[in-house]
Amino acid sequence: MSLGLGFDTGGTYTDAVILDFETGKVLQKAKSLTTYADLSVGIDSSVRKLDPSLLKQVTMVSMSSTLATNSVVEGRGGRVGLISIGLEYSKTVPVDAYCGSRGRFSLYGRETEAMEERKIREFLESIKGKIDGLAVSGYLSVRNPYHENKVKAMSDEILGVPVVCGHELSSSLGFDERAVTAVMNARLLPMIRELITSVKRSLANANIEAPLMVVKGDGSLMNEALALDRPIETIISGPAASLIGAKALSGKDDAIVIDMGGTTTDIGVLRGGQPRLESEGALIGGKRTKVLAANIATTGLGGDSRIVVNNKQIFIGPYRAVPLCIASSQWPSVRDKLAAIEMDRRRRPRNAHTYEGIIHESEFFVSRGRPAADFMSEHDRTFLNLTEDGPISVAEASKITGIHPMTFNIARMEKGGVVQRIGFTPTDILHADGSYLEYDAEASKLGAEYMSYLMDMGADEFLALAKSRVIDRLAEALVKDLVIEETGMESPTMADTDFMRKSISGKFGKDYGCFMRFNKPIIGIGAPVNAYFPEMAKKFDAELLLLENSDVGNAVGAITGSIVETVPIVIKPMDGSVQEENPRSVMIAPFEIKEFVRLSDAIAYATKYGTEEVLRIAERHGAVDPSVTVRRQDQWFGGNSGSGILVEMTLYITAMGKPRFAGQ
Repeated sequence: MSLGLGFDTGGTYTDAVILDFETGKVLQKAKSLTTYADLSVGIDSSVRKLDPSLLKQVTMVSMSSTLATNSVVEGRGGRVGLISIGLEYSKTVPVDAYCGSRGRFSLYGRETEAMEERKIREFLESIKGKIDGLAVSGYLSVRNPYHENKVKAMSDEILGVPVVCGHELSSSLGFDERAVTAVMNARLLPMIRELITSVKRSLANANIEAPLMVVKGDGSLMNEALALDRPIETIISGPAASLIGAKALSGKDDAIVIDMGGTTTDIGVLRGGQPRLESEGALIGGKRTKVLAANIATTGLGGDSRIVVNNKQIFIGPYRAVPLCIASSQWPSVRDKLAAIEMDRRRRPRNAHTYEGIIHESEFFVSRGRPAADFMSEHDRTFLNLTEDGPISVAEASKITGIHPMTFNIARMEKGGVVQRIGFTPTDILHADGSYLEYDAEASKLGAEYMSYLMDMGADEFLALAKSRVIDRLAEALVKDLVIEETGMESPTMADTDFMRKSISGKFGKDYGCFMRFNKPIIGIGAPVNAYFPEMAKKFDAELLLLENSDVGNAVGAITGSIVETVPIVIKPMDGSVQEENPRSVMIAPFEIKEFVRLSDAIAYATKYGTEEVLRIAERHGAVDPSVTVRRQDQWFGGNSGSGILVEMTLYITAMGKPRFAGQ
C-alpha cells in the first residue's frame, strides 16, 4: 500500500491527512492550531495525532501554506538588491539596494544595446554581506535572457547569495512587472528556506523519509528544490489546494468551490477539471505577482472574523480575532473574566464609538511572542509586557497601570503584529448555539450574552441574527465574484448592486424582485460548511455538496495534485514577409533563438524540441510518465485568420504527471 501525507497550514488550523493513493480514500486526518512563530510546531502536533503504523508507509509528503501570502501582505522577508537593465525601476516595491544599467534586446531577441558590466560589477562588490538575495530584470529578457544570465553568473562569483531573474518567473513582456515579481520572490527566499527546513525537521522527528512537494498557486505541485528557488509560486497555494481537494473528494470537474477558513473565505471555480486561472497572477496586497495562479476571490470572512456590535448594528470582519472558545481552552482565565463582565455589565453605560475604535469589554489581547517594535510608545510597551503573562483587557491594563485606556494604541500594535486580539467570532456563534462543540462553549455563550446585551435582545435572537448576517456575507461575496467574471466589470453599477442584493435577500422592492440560479454545484470546503452553507445555497436553488472530509479539503488537495510544467515558445514572422502565406519566421524559446525560412518549419521545430524540453523539466522536477499537450495562441493585426496579418503566435507546451514516490 502506497500512502501520502498532506498538510495545509491555514490561518487558524494546520490540517494533516493520510491518503491511500490506490483508492483515493482518506485513511486518517488530524487538526491542530497553526503556530505562526514556528509552523513546524503545529505540524508536529498534527503528526502526533496520526497512526505511527500508517506514517511508516508514507511514500510522499506534500503541503500548502499561507506563509508566502501573509509575508507579502505584511511586507516581511529578507534584504533584497535589484539590478535593472535597459529601463529604470519604478520602485513599486521597495528594495534595499539598487543599480540601473543600459542594455536592451529587440522583439526578435537581438541585442540592440550592451549592458554596463563594469558598473554592475562595482555595485555587486559594494553590497557584499548587505543583502540576502538579488533580483535581476532586463529589458525584453523574455526574448533573450543573455543579460540577466550574465549578471547572475557575476553575482554567483561575487556575492554567493540566491539570484532571481525576471525571465525565469514570468513570460510577460512588462519590464516593471517582471522586476516587481523578481523582487517579491527574492524577498521570500529566506522565509521559504526556514519553512522547508522546519517541515523536514518535523518529518525527521516522525521518521518519515519521503519526497516533499509544495503546492503552487495554480494548484499544481513542485518539489522542494524548486520551491526554494521560486517561493513566489507558492502564493495562494492554500486556496488553490482547496480546488484540487474539492475535485478529488467529489469527482466533479465543474463546480463552484467555496473554502471558508479561519481568516478568509476563498471562492474559485473548476471548469473541465481545472481551476479557473489568472495569467496575471494573484493580486496580493494590491500587487500582481505575474506568475500563473488560480483565480481566487477572497473576502475577509472566516471562522475567526471579529464580530462587533455598535449602535445596535452587527459588523463582521475583516479583522481577525482568536475565538473566545479557543482562547478559553488555552487560557481558562478568559472564561472567568467573561463571567465577571456578565455580572457587572449592567451597571455600566454602553458607549458608542467609531467602528475602528471599538474595543468591547469582552475582548482581550495577548502577546504574539515578538519583541517591541520601533513604532511603539512607552505606554504601548507597558501594555505589551502585561500581555506576555496571558490575555488581558484594555480596562484591566488601565486599572493595573493607571494609564488611561485610550492612551494605548491598540490598533497600531495589532496591525504591527505584536499583539493578537481575542473576541467574539462566527466560531463562537456555532459553539454558543450548539452547532459545533470543539472548544469551550461556555466562553462563547458568555460572549453571546454580552453582545446580545449591546443589541437589546435575547441571546438566542442575537445568535440567529448574527448567523444570518454571516450567511448573507457569504452569499454577497459569491454573487459579486460570479457577476464580475461574467460581465468583466470590476465595479458594479447601482443597478447591478440592486439586482445582486435582491437576489441574496429574496425580498421584493416596490415593484420587483429577482432570483439567481447556478448551473454548477457548490462544493463547501472547511469546518463551518455544515452550519453556514445550506441556507446560503437555498438562496440560489443550488445543489450543495457537503462531502466527507471537506473539513480537511486543502490537505487532500495538497497530496492529490500533479506536477504541471509549461514551456512558452513565441514564433514571429520576420519583417518584410508578414503578408506571405508561409513567411520567414524567428522562433524564440527559453532554450534557443532560431530563424526559419517558413513559418510551418518553425512550428514543427518548436513543437518537437519544446516537447523534449518540457518533458526534461517535468521529469527533473519529479513527474512520472508525464503527458504533453500543445496549445496555440495567435495575435492578429486588422482582423482574424481569414482577413488579418499574423503578428506572432505562442505555443504553450505543457507536461503533466503525478509526482514520484519514495522507492520509484
